[in-house]
Amino acid sequence: MIGAPNMAKFNASILFLGKEDDAHVAKALEHCRRNFSEVTGYLGVWGQPLSEEVLAWEGDYIISYLSRWVVPERLLKSARKAAINFHPASPDYPGIGCNNFALYEDAKEYGVTCHHMAARVDTGSIVAVERFPVAPEDTVASILARTYDVQLSLFLKIMDALRETGELPASSEKWTRRPFTRQEFNELRKIRPDMSREEIVKRIRATNFGAWKPYIELQGFVFELKTGKE
Repeated sequence: MIGAPNMAKFNASILFLGKEDDAHVAKALEHCRRNFSEVTGYLGVWGQPLSEEVLAWEGDYIISYLSRWVVPERLLKSARKAAINFHPASPDYPGIGCNNFALYEDAKEYGVTCHHMAARVDTGSIVAVERFPVAPEDTVASILARTYDVQLSLFLKIMDALRETGELPASSEKWTRRPFTRQEFNELRKIRPDMSREEIVKRIRATNFGAWKPYIELQGFVFELKTGKE
């Protein structure tokens, strides 16, 4: 039973870094607080700096869960036992825009990865991976929804294993390529007049989500995609 009330908390200090106002993050943080003796939660948004209090933290474990920060190396070194990240993609898609590149490449499966954090993003040794199939009709919205559900499930398994055994699992899986960059993601959103219809359709599928839109730039003007539902 997850978080059974009759079981003593595992004696460990945890710094939990996550996304503000997110239901999955809230569940993950609450699970930590129910099962571990000392949990410091710090949630934020893109562009928000880490506070001095967080940067001065020292303890056993750092957990990054949909975190809005690249954790600096000096903070990683403050974790006596481990600093782990839950990456919303399989090891085939490290870096930013991972689900977008998976859709662009017409990947047949996708997943989530728990890994140790290193100074370079999405390069640390892998703790565990879970995968799920991708359907031809999947969009950014649908693949993200499944990703977040599977990621929470993996998080609960990893944290319960740590609580019960005092050890993190270890996987033989490896990252299969270098991390995608912000520049590469921004480039994926661009549509050019000389592109084939097939290429344009691929880019629309891969990048059309919320405020993020594929776009074309002509004569100094930028035109974003608008669908019939908008």
